[in-house]
Amino acid sequence: MNNFGFGGGGGGMGNSRSLNNPMQDRAQSKEEKKAVLLRMGKYLFSHPVMVLLALFLMLSSNLLALAAPKISALAIDLIERGAGNVELQKVFFYVVLLLICYTVSALLSYALAVLMVHLSQKIIYTLRREVFEHLATLPVGYFDTHQTGDIISRISYDIDTLNASLSHDLLQICASTVTVVGALGMMLSISPVLVLVFAVTVPASLLFTRYKSRRVRPLFKNRSMKLGALNGYAEEMLSGQRTVRAYSREDVILSRFDTRNDEAVEAYYRADWYGAMIGPAVNLINNFSIALITVFGGILYMLTDAGAALPAVMTMSLGGVSAFVQYSRRFAGPINEMANIVHELQSGMAAAERVFRLLDEESEPADKQDATVLANVQGKVDFEGVDFGYTPERVILKELSLAVCPGMTVAIVGPTGAGKTTIINLLMRFYDVNRGQIRLDGTELRDATRHSLRAAYTMVLQDTWLFYGTILENITYGREDATREQAIAAAKAAHIHEFIEALPQGYDTVLSDDGVNISKGQKQMITIARAMLSDAPMLILDEATSNVDSRTEQQIQTAMQKLMCGRTSFVIAHRLSTIQNADVILVLKDGRVIESGTHGELLQKGGFYASLYNSQFS
Repeated sequence: MNNFGFGGGGGGMGNSRSLNNPMQDRAQSKEEKKAVLLRMGKYLFSHPVMVLLALFLMLSSNLLALAAPKISALAIDLIERGAGNVELQKVFFYVVLLLICYTVSALLSYALAVLMVHLSQKIIYTLRREVFEHLATLPVGYFDTHQTGDIISRISYDIDTLNASLSHDLLQICASTVTVVGALGMMLSISPVLVLVFAVTVPASLLFTRYKSRRVRPLFKNRSMKLGALNGYAEEMLSGQRTVRAYSREDVILSRFDTRNDEAVEAYYRADWYGAMIGPAVNLINNFSIALITVFGGILYMLTDAGAALPAVMTMSLGGVSAFVQYSRRFAGPINEMANIVHELQSGMAAAERVFRLLDEESEPADKQDATVLANVQGKVDFEGVDFGYTPERVILKELSLAVCPGMTVAIVGPTGAGKTTIINLLMRFYDVNRGQIRLDGTELRDATRHSLRAAYTMVLQDTWLFYGTILENITYGREDATREQAIAAAKAAHIHEFIEALPQGYDTVLSDDGVNISKGQKQMITIARAMLSDAPMLILDEATSNVDSRTEQQIQTAMQKLMCGRTSFVIAHRLSTIQNADVILVLKDGRVIESGTHGELLQKGGFYASLYNSQFS
């Protein structure tokens, strides 16, 4: 179908926030962030057994790692108190216990990493499947207004980014939280006084991280949008390479690509630059706290060792100082790590918003509960006062009324933009009319199920579509129960059988993506064979012979007459020679039928159709 170019994805809503005050914006942002996090968590906890096992491994690994500094402190204190009479047996016991703790913790961490790889693969599989399934339910209008490259970017890059946040960032935050709480408890048990150092440095870290993260998040949203726009432009230009080269526009598209590429790089740079600033700054604050702890801890140890009269909470052993410094690093380290992954999490949040926005797009409206399942379709079609426009301000069809009897061939001609393809869109109910009714065998299209309605048609479009697979699979695409003999008969009727047989693998020849290893005319003839194999009672031909030469066109015209026999057929054609045998020709201009009749009748009138015909054959 044509791209109508009446706006980009949701662009009309872009400035809605400008009407709100900053407090409303902040509250709305918090609600959006909360909603996104809840939805991200839903995918993570859709595998509860694996998540619980991951939590167990994470807790076990972190608790063992937290026990290690305490054990090392006991060994140090034994050595210090020994003063030449060290209890080596106990020291070696603590050393072995320390090695066991670190080894088991490392093994558990490895098992956790392996588990998270499997969990992340399950999540990404589920999410991609849901997105692709949802794409299959979206109305055709969505694909008319959104770039294919941007949609692909959401399925690939955005889902990969979201998966990284789910499988790594969220788990890292959980692990860091356990480490911080555990290390804080251990430090309080060693020296509550030294913990006061963190009363200054931790709030400073948290306030700085919060301040920066709120400013970084929009940058990551912009990064995802710019990447989607870049992918969309690249996909558009790559699909039109023949046209680009024919008009020698390589320099122009390269220049435009460079502009979009520069915008994407700048968006990446700004997001990563400002995001990367958070980690080093927080690391500086945390290192400052560790320096203070080392100094004050050393002073308390020397005072204790000198026999100064200190309160019990202020006394420190050498092992206690060593353990406290280790715990302070474990306490400050995760805070620094959380700061480092803030920009990654912001990137994941931005990607999640784009993916969830796609999932939240409204599917094609459901059929009515009492919708009629069309059966034994005869092919009587009635348009009654139909008005339609893709946007309210631009009406394409105006007060269109016509009656088509079963078995008739209706040709639709007219200048570009007259509404020819729009009629096809309405017949297939890719869009619903704004006013009036369209009836098929007396049933209003909105009262029928879409599946039964579309099953009543077979189509051959100007833009051929073949998928990666054998020629036989492509011919039988609309009727998979067809036999090989039936497919061959359809190919013979479409005058493509001899060409197929001449291929090395015949009907088992595999076509590359969109059939690029055969000519456009041959692709069109395969799609015609596909239509001939269908037993649908109605037929739509949209410039079906536009990609074939005149000799082949004559052959196909003979096959088309056979194909249209007994079917209600709607034919859109610019080559008026292909529609001379139509039962009625509708001439559209500015969304209205200005002339109708047979080929001979319209020539006799000497109107718009006659001028079109004479211009082609003069």
